[in-house]
Amino acid sequence: MDEIAVLIPCYNESQTIGKVVKDFRRVLPEAVIYVYDNCSTDHTDEIARNAGAVVRYENKQGKGNVIRRMFREIDAKCYIMVDGDDTYPAENAREMADLVLKKQRDMVVGDRLSSTYFTENKRRFHNTGNRMVRSWINLLFQNDIRDVMTGYRAFSYLFVKSFPVLSQGFEIETEMTIHAVDKNMDIDNVIIGYRDRPEGSTSKLNTISDGIAVLRTIVKLWKNYRPMHFFTVLAVLLILIDAAVFVPAVLVPFFATGMVAKFPTLIVCGFMMMAALMAFFNGMVLDEIIKIEKREFEFRLQVLEQGICEMEEN
Repeated sequence: MDEIAVLIPCYNESQTIGKVVKDFRRVLPEAVIYVYDNCSTDHTDEIARNAGAVVRYENKQGKGNVIRRMFREIDAKCYIMVDGDDTYPAENAREMADLVLKKQRDMVVGDRLSSTYFTENKRRFHNTGNRMVRSWINLLFQNDIRDVMTGYRAFSYLFVKSFPVLSQGFEIETEMTIHAVDKNMDIDNVIIGYRDRPEGSTSKLNTISDGIAVLRTIVKLWKNYRPMHFFTVLAVLLILIDAAVFVPAVLVPFFATGMVAKFPTLIVCGFMMMAALMAFFNGMVLDEIIKIEKREFEFRLQVLEQGICEMEEN
C-alpha cells in the first residue's frame, strides 16, 4: 500500500502533463504519481512516463470511467486526485494530504471558488454554473461544500474503497460530493489557487452538454439519496397543478349549477391526485430502504477498517 498516491486522469494533455508530474514529485517526493491515459493521441503517456510517473490506461472514454479504474487498482493511505491540465497548484497537496493522514479526514475539497477561479476562468457560463450547482447541492443536502465541481481533492482509503462510481463523465465530482455528504463522512475544505489553462491547451469540457449532464446527475442523486424529500416535492407540485385546474374548471361551476360540466377534466384531476399520493408513499418506502442501506454501509466501513489494520500489521 502506498503512503500517498497522486492520481492524474489525462486525455490529450501533452502540453502540461510533464510539468504537473514534476511539480507533484517535488512537493510530495514520497508519493507515487499515477497517470491514467484515457485514449490520448498526442503522446501524453510517453511524456508522463519520462517525467517519472507510473502510466496506466483506461480505454473507455470519460473521466468517470478513468476514476473507477484508478480507485479499483490503487491502494493507498491517502489519495490526491488532480487534473493534468496544470490549472491546480501542487503546493496545496501537502496540506491536503496531512488532513487525510493526520486529521483523519475522508475527503478534502480543493476550493477554487473562494480564491482566483472567477477571475482566472475565461469559459462562458462556467462561473454561473459553479455557483448554481454549489447552491443547489448545499440546499438539497444541507451542507457547506464550497466547491462542488473541483477536480482537486484528497481522499482516505475508506472513501475510495466505499465509493460506488456510477457516472461516466465530468459529473463524477458532483457524485463524489453528494456521496460524502450523505454518508456523513468527514469533509474539509482547503482554499487553493486556480489558474486558467496555458495558451494552446484545450479544455475537454463542453459547457452545454456537460452542464446538462451535471444537472441531470443532481436530480438523479437527489431522488436516490433523499427520496422522501424528492417525492414529497413532486407530490406537492402535482397537488398544486391539480388544484389550479380542478377548482376553476370543475369545483366553481359545480357550486354554481350543481352539475359537473367537464367530466374528462374531473377524471384527469382524479388521476393526478392519485399520482401525488403514490409519489408521497413511494418516497416513504424508499426512505426506509435508504435507512437500511446506510446501516449496511456502516458495517461495510467496519470491514474496510479491519482490512486496513491487517494490511498495516503485515
